[in-house]
Amino acid sequence: GPGSAITAEIGSMKMREEVDALKVIGLNPIGVLVFPRLVALVIALPCLTIIANFAALGGGILAAWLYSDIPPAAFIDRLRVAIDLSTIFAGLIKAPFMAMIIGTIASVEGMKVGGSAESLGQHVTASVVKSIFVVIILDGLFAMFYAAIEF
Repeated sequence: GPGSAITAEIGSMKMREEVDALKVIGLNPIGVLVFPRLVALVIALPCLTIIANFAALGGGILAAWLYSDIPPAAFIDRLRVAIDLSTIFAGLIKAPFMAMIIGTIASVEGMKVGGSAESLGQHVTASVVKSIFVVIILDGLFAMFYAAIEF
């Protein structure tokens, strides 16, 4: 995913000492390498969430139509009864937070890469594993928060 790509990009820059070169010419590597990627993720992940929602609903409509003979109009009518906008917003509110977590973990792991390809591989793997773990924990915290505010 995007996290492993960010770790690989920053890690390979660290391996080739491009990060050190940025420091030498007086640029902050965090501001140049990390911040733009975080901003891009915070914008892109909610967009991907919207696309995924439409793809899932489209797949559901198609499957219900093909396998259960439920016409799309009936599916959409029942969908309106079953799901309100707060359900959709619950997922969209989480997306930027997930993006920040994934981007931060990916960037930190990329900055930890040493001088070898082996180190790069280890940190990309660590980035993916840590991101998945933290996203699951954060999702649970959001579920608890939503339950507490009865959202």
